[in-house]
Amino acid sequence: MITPKAILFDLDGTLADTSPDLAAAVNLMRTRRGLDPAPYLSLRPFASAGARGLIGAGFQVQADNPNYESMRLEFIENYENSIATHSTLFPGVIELLAGLRSLHLQWGIVTNKAAKLTDQLVPLIRLNDADCVVSGDTTPFAKPHPEPLFEAARRLQITPAECWYVGDDQRDILSAKAAGMTSVAAAWGYCGATEPTHWKADAILDTPLELLELIKGKLSQSKAA
Repeated sequence: MITPKAILFDLDGTLADTSPDLAAAVNLMRTRRGLDPAPYLSLRPFASAGARGLIGAGFQVQADNPNYESMRLEFIENYENSIATHSTLFPGVIELLAGLRSLHLQWGIVTNKAAKLTDQLVPLIRLNDADCVVSGDTTPFAKPHPEPLFEAARRLQITPAECWYVGDDQRDILSAKAAGMTSVAAAWGYCGATEPTHWKADAILDTPLELLELIKGKLSQSKAA
């Protein structure tokens, strides 16, 4: 693992537990259709996959369904109206980010969330001091394509190899590997349908504070070398 100059994070399921508000947006759609709300725990694993994943979990409707686009727009409207009602940072994230500052490391956010949603959410959950924020529509590509990570490195004025990318979905690890970044699986997050042990990440961590300790250890090794 290369000593980092910056740590980049996915947003939903990595820095912030946004699943309660995302699940509520789907369940509002269900109740409007006369259906019982889906159990929260059946929706939570799909929160990192956004509208596609949650509509799939809540209605078994995929993106190739002719009704999908209208449902996606309905979901986004519901979510935007209650974007930070119950969303919080994961335990340890505040301490992690403060620790990165004390180590003089930059940190940023790279998410597939649309910018109009990211820009609303980030200040409401106390993440607006990020050194860069790259959303799903900032570049022509979304993760697992590496371009959003390349864009973040450009904004931080460092090389991709000097960045670690931390995410709770397999596509985050694929994106990091394609960009030549050190990949860290956030096992404290949603993790989708597959176990992080199958992702071939450079590290798998159970808590945000484990990440801080890993970074400190790497920096100490670098100074001692």
